[in-house]
Amino acid sequence: MLLPNAWDHASAHALAAHGFRAVGTTSLAVAAAVGLPDGAAATREETLRLARTLGPGPFLLSVDAEGGFGDDPDDVAELARELHALGAAGINLEDGLGPADRHAAKIAAVRAAAPGLFVNARTDTYWLGDGEDTTRRLDAYVRAGAHGVFVPGLTDPRKIAALVRGLDGVPLNVLHSPTGPSVPRLADLGVRRVSLGSLLYRRALGAAVETAAAIRAGRGPEGTAPSYEEIQSLGRRGRDEGEGTASSG
Repeated sequence: MLLPNAWDHASAHALAAHGFRAVGTTSLAVAAAVGLPDGAAATREETLRLARTLGPGPFLLSVDAEGGFGDDPDDVAELARELHALGAAGINLEDGLGPADRHAAKIAAVRAAAPGLFVNARTDTYWLGDGEDTTRRLDAYVRAGAHGVFVPGLTDPRKIAALVRGLDGVPLNVLHSPTGPSVPRLADLGVRRVSLGSLLYRRALGAAVETAAAIRAGRGPEGTAPSYEEIQSLGRRGRDEGEGTASSG
């Protein structure tokens, strides 16, 4: 499954309108939108605010929660409980190469606090390192209760296939790389979820700057853009869904 990552109401609902049944969030965009650094445990409230906006949507919502915005497993469990109550179907928790036992404790606490929340446990062994210790960390996270595991930065087909075999049925999530295997190839290798991470957000920013620069230079903008009416319809759709959710309760 390809999991695109949104950063606000419009981006999430536009993706859903194009047939994506599950949408993730991207912590980089959440942080960048308010001028804060990503991965610094600084955007807990912003993440909850986005989940409150997207939770009632017509898609399964997976929330990128960095490392849970703290080291205390009980605090991370409370965050997970709140996200699940807001309608999130899953949470992505990254270890940032901190102690594996601490991350495992967070996972166990989240499972106990929000049993219905899908826990995707991310290790940064390839993202921030050379891949060493990947198997040991993932084993610890699965034993703690993770439903799936995420290894961003892993692109070598042979290593991906070997990791899939070692996981013995636990779903593997990898990050799409323009220079790595295609989504169909990753599926053939046994990967169950392919995330786009911050790619869509970064592409959108790049397109905005390129468009402004082109117009300033007297050229017409390239590419396509939704119409004003199409964007407006996304807002109406969201309100209608929110009202439907509220009335059904």
